[in-house]
Amino acid sequence: MLIGILEAGKVNESLVSKHGTYPPMFERLLGLAGPELQFQAYSVVDGVLPESAEECDAWLITGSRHGVYDDLPWIEPLKAFLRAARKAGRPMIGICFGHQILAEALGGEAVKSEKGWGIGVHEYEVIRRPGWMADAPDRLAFHAIHQDQVVSLPADATPLATSPFCEHAFVAYGDPETPDAISIQPHPEFDAEYGYDLVAMGKGVRFTDDEADRALATYGSAVHADDFARWCVNYLAAYAKRRAAAA
Repeated sequence: MLIGILEAGKVNESLVSKHGTYPPMFERLLGLAGPELQFQAYSVVDGVLPESAEECDAWLITGSRHGVYDDLPWIEPLKAFLRAARKAGRPMIGICFGHQILAEALGGEAVKSEKGWGIGVHEYEVIRRPGWMADAPDRLAFHAIHQDQVVSLPADATPLATSPFCEHAFVAYGDPETPDAISIQPHPEFDAEYGYDLVAMGKGVRFTDDEADRALATYGSAVHADDFARWCVNYLAAYAKRRAAAA
């Protein structure tokens, strides 16, 4: 299965030499759970979109420093592409900004939240377990860094996990057992070292010293990135099985 990675943002240049770029982060995350997967990256943030929603078997939308509400020339074309991908029956996975723009593209809304920044390791309560994530524990932990949030969901979206800080943290679109798309607000692709360096770089600039120090103290806590990767592979494998059966 070929996964198209829609790169909606860039790793800060000062961190690239140590941590690399976003597409390889996702290739490592998903590749461990699904070594048969192949990947093709598209620099959407630079205006590069696939020619067709059927160019890959599935799509993944990365995080970004930009907001879905920003007046940038690639935002609306990306939303239109995601709607086309859903119409074409291609499964999608959205992460952070990808989570937000999927919600917007499919009829929801994301805004800059009055709650401010959510950084460090955050915990979420699982409120629904479709079959592809049936073994999910009661609580999940992931690295987070965001101030934008999805504040309303499309009518056919089902929340899967939530927290007091982030109500719509993990979502399935369509039938949650066989969803058209899934998306999550935190960053399962971040390792602790990258998350730490990203927050440390923003201390006193994007975040107050107190905010940064509280977040930095959480790195090293266990997270469920491997579980999320396995659930994504389960989701994609079920789609591939249905597609093969229909052929």
